[in-house]
This record gives sequence, structure tokens and C-alpha cells, in this order.
Amino acid sequence: MTTAVDLRSDTVTQPTAAMRAAMQAAPLGDDVFGDDPSVNALQAATAERLGFDAALFMPTGTQSNLCALLSHCQRGDEYLVGQYAHTYRWEGGGAAVLGSIQPQPIAHAPDGSLPLSEIEAQIKPDDAHFARTKLLTLENTIGGKVLPMSYLAEASALAQRKGLARHLDGARLFNAAVAAGGDPYQAAREICSHFDSVSVCFSKGLGAPVGSVLCGSRELIKQAHRWRKMCGGGMRQAGLLAAAAHHALDHHVARLAEDHALARRLAEGLQGLPGVSVETPQTNIVFVDVAGDKAAGVVPFLKSRGVLATGLYRLRFVTHLDVDAAGVDHAIAAMREYFAS
Repeated sequence: MTTAVDLRSDTVTQPTAAMRAAMQAAPLGDDVFGDDPSVNALQAATAERLGFDAALFMPTGTQSNLCALLSHCQRGDEYLVGQYAHTYRWEGGGAAVLGSIQPQPIAHAPDGSLPLSEIEAQIKPDDAHFARTKLLTLENTIGGKVLPMSYLAEASALAQRKGLARHLDGARLFNAAVAAGGDPYQAAREICSHFDSVSVCFSKGLGAPVGSVLCGSRELIKQAHRWRKMCGGGMRQAGLLAAAAHHALDHHVARLAEDHALARRLAEGLQGLPGVSVETPQTNIVFVDVAGDKAAGVVPFLKSRGVLATGLYRLRFVTHLDVDAAGVDHAIAAMREYFAS
């Protein structure tokens, strides 16, 4: 194969021809002055679709989450977060370094949730010895797993009873919504109803080249706008990028079901390999555990066969709109070749 089957992440997607056309046709202004019509249209559409009063376009999901945390918390405050959540583990410690906000990590249950009893146990009393617990942060999907609607309702109710704000890292929100079945926009809105703020990424499975949107109340978004400026996120003719995200919002949500189906195809094709344990995917991420000496060589071997994967802490494959059934079958064949050798 001349073109690699890139299963490292759904962030590697390229804009489709239709998305490029939408970018080319986008009316532009200066978004720092608030007059880029394409940015404004994306913000309004995302807020309306997800049931919020306001929204703010950001260059990255990391910046979107950071501005949310900075808007909810002050110096000396604390947010409760999963041990493997992106806002804690994979965003450079930004909340602590830049906001003086203490993370309180909590171990995940096998389904990716944070046990309600552990959430409650980690809420600090109002005492000068402790950081002030102000925010519960969840992620959906988390490691490709979908947090059940019932759990979201219970966790949200607990946070409200304890006076905590609630933020959702919804980088793959629409994957969770599609997995729920039915109208994905309605499912996404239901998920978001349990949170005060939600960050949605458009440059993963939705296939835009750049960008996330933070949704919340008008007051929270006003604060986040100021933080975005301080974090270097004020862009000028950003409508070129916003138009891509808007196209993805309108046209790429339902098709995420195709990625989920390909992930299941991949997982099924890897079953039965010696020393290999395959986690059944709920969405578009397949985790594979490899026992023994074979683990070290699998990623380089796959690359030699034109298949790209990541093995940072577990072998991971992610399907997306630039991967088709033939690519998945090629990845399966490469894995089978490696474990037959």
C-alpha cells in the first residue's frame, strides 16, 4: 500500500472536499473585534444545538478545557477529575501551572466513570487546611467508553447537592451521542443538560482541521473570553476554521456510526491472536493488550507494513473518516502476520 492506514488518532483526519469548499466560501471578519460572521454563526449554532446560552470558539480542546477551569475556579480552588481524564493527565498540568487550581484525581471504575462514593469522599470540608473543592469534571467518551445517561444524572445531582459546578470534557461528545442511538443531536443535548459547561472538539472524529467550542452561560463565556485572550487564543479571520467546524456539525455527526462499525470490525478481526487481549469497543477506539516480549515490537512492525498505531501505555487503534473497511482489513492482516512470526 502506498498510503499508510493511520489509526493513531481521529485527529489525523483531512478536511473533505465539501469542507474545503465551505472554508473557501466562508465570510470573514476580525474575531477579536467579534465581527467574524462565520465564527459567530458556529458559536450560535453549537450553543443552540447543545442547549446553552452562549459559546466560544477556541483553537484547541486543551485551551477550551483550560479556559473553562479558569472560569469556574480561582487560585486555591480544586477540581475533582479522573486519574486518566484528559484535563488532568494529558494537558500539561495547565490548570495547576497557569491557574493555581489543584486537581484531585480519582481512580476510574472499569466503565470509565468516577464512583459516586469516591467523588463525595474527595469533597473537602470548608477548612483553611484544604483547597476549596469547586468543580466536578467528567469526560465523555472516556477512553472510548460512553458514560451512561443515568450515571451522568446521578453524578450531576451529587455535585449540585454539594454546591459544585460541573464541566464536561466532551472532546468526543458526539461519539457518545451516536452510541446512545436515536437522534444524535438530541442525545448530545441530553448529555449536556447535566453540566454547566461543555467543551466540544471538532478536530477529532468530526474531521475539522482545527478547533473546539466551549459552551456555557453568558457570564461564564464572558469570563472564558477574557481567559482565551490571555492564553493567546484570540484569532483574527478565524472564520476559515469556524466554517470547517460548522460544516462538521451539520454533516459529520451521524456518520460517526461508520467509525464505530469499523472499530468493531477491527476488534473482531483481532480476536484469537496469541497473547493478545482485545477490549470490545463502544465507539471508535480499540484498545489491545499484548503480553510478553511481543509488545515492544508491534508498533514498529505495523509501521513497516503501512499501519500506524500508538502504544504509549496500551496499543490503541482509532477509526475515523479517512479509514475504510479495506484499511481496517489491512491492519488486521498486518497484526496477524506479526503474531504468526
